[in-house]
Formats: sequence, structure tokens, C-alpha cells
Amino acid sequence: MRVGLFIPCFVDQFYPEAGRGAVAVLEQHGVDVAFAEAAICCGQPAWNAGIPDEARSLARNLERAFSDFEYVVAPSASCVAMVRQHHPALLDGERGEASPWPGKLFELCEFLWEILGVRRIEGRFSRRVGLHVGCHGLRNLGLGNPSERVHARGPDPVRELLLSLEGLELVELERADECCGFGGTFAWSEADVSTRMGEDRLADHARAGAEVLTSTDSSCLMHLGGLLRRRGENRPVMHVAEILAGFERPSE
Repeated sequence: MRVGLFIPCFVDQFYPEAGRGAVAVLEQHGVDVAFAEAAICCGQPAWNAGIPDEARSLARNLERAFSDFEYVVAPSASCVAMVRQHHPALLDGERGEASPWPGKLFELCEFLWEILGVRRIEGRFSRRVGLHVGCHGLRNLGLGNPSERVHARGPDPVRELLLSLEGLELVELERADECCGFGGTFAWSEADVSTRMGEDRLADHARAGAEVLTSTDSSCLMHLGGLLRRRGENRPVMHVAEILAGFERPSE
């Protein structure tokens, strides 16, 4: 199966290891991965900033970049949610018919679980892991928290695939549904509130005994990881794709 890979802005510029992890996991399961260099941004920053024309231009660009693919995968629940939730309004209105593009895009764990039928990832990760569930992944895609699934597609792919690794323990958080405070432009427009929200999340993970923090979104991990570095803490912060691929695991 040949699949298009969409590498969002944050992954491309700051966390390429998440993209490499996604490629490794997909190839391990027989997928021929093709990277579309013309694909740049999903348009979420422009959309959130109230610039719909710029967001529409970026949506058109992605639609063109992946026009030859039946499936497209992205290691970012937030960007997938943007495409599914808002690209139809941005694209369909100007042409009078539905674009097939939003239905092609899947978050990495979604694709592995729902399209490829993967139920187990071979490997070992002997650590207590705290899963930060990003807002878009939870509320728009139904990922990360089984008690709050927004659809009835069965077990949660992110949790199930992580738990399939030998030795990995997912810690139970008190408020797994809370935002980390990043929120794109919110992090600088309301920096103090954003920081406090992130500190609350880190405290929850610490109380649960998390040794490693993970998420399906590099943007959330950038925020939480930055707060950890500011404290002088070296707790590992890893994208789910890195853990599934076996990248840079803490010494066991």
C-alpha cells in the first residue's frame, strides 16, 4: 500500500524525529511511504488567527499535494482535526461539491488501527508513561481517552498500541481531559494562563509517577517540554510515533 505522508509545520521545523518515527512504524507494517514536498501547513494558525483566505489557500495546497493518494497519514491529531473539521467549509463552498481530501487524512495511530488493522507493535519500553491527550485529538477525533470517545469505533488506538509494547505502563491521570495550555496563539496572547495550565498538567503527571511524557501532538509536547526545561528537569518528552518506532528510548 502506498500512502502519502503529511509532515505538519511543528514536526518539520522542530520535531523531525516524530516524522521519522511515523515513517519507521508505517514501513514496519508494509506501507510504501511517499513524502509530498509541496505539502506545508494545514492552515490552522491562519484559521485560528481569523485569516480564512490564507487558511483556504493552504487547504487548497494540501488537496493538490495529495490528490493522487487514497490515504494520507500525519503524526499530528491537531492538524488532522483541522482538516476534517474546517477544510470542508473552506473548500466545498467555492466549488459547490464536497472535496474528497478531508476523508483521506488519518492520524498515525488511527491509520494503524483502523485501516491496517494493527493490534500490536513489537518492541519493549519499560517505563511508566503519561499520555497527554491533546484537545483536538480527544474532542474532534475521539483519541486518547476511552471514557470520552466521540464516536463508537471501539477501543482507543493510541492507548492500545502503546500498551501493546512490552513493559510499558500507562499511568492514570486525575484530569486526562485537561488542556496543556498551548493552544497555538493562545500561548503568547495569554502567556501567564498558558503557563499555569501547563504546570497543572505536569503536576498531574508527576503525581501519577510518569517517567516519560508522550502525546500525538508535537505542539503540546513542545509546550510541556519547554516548561520542564525551564524547571531544569530532564524528564523525557517523546511523540507517540517515537515510542512506537523504538527511537531514543531511555536506558533500560
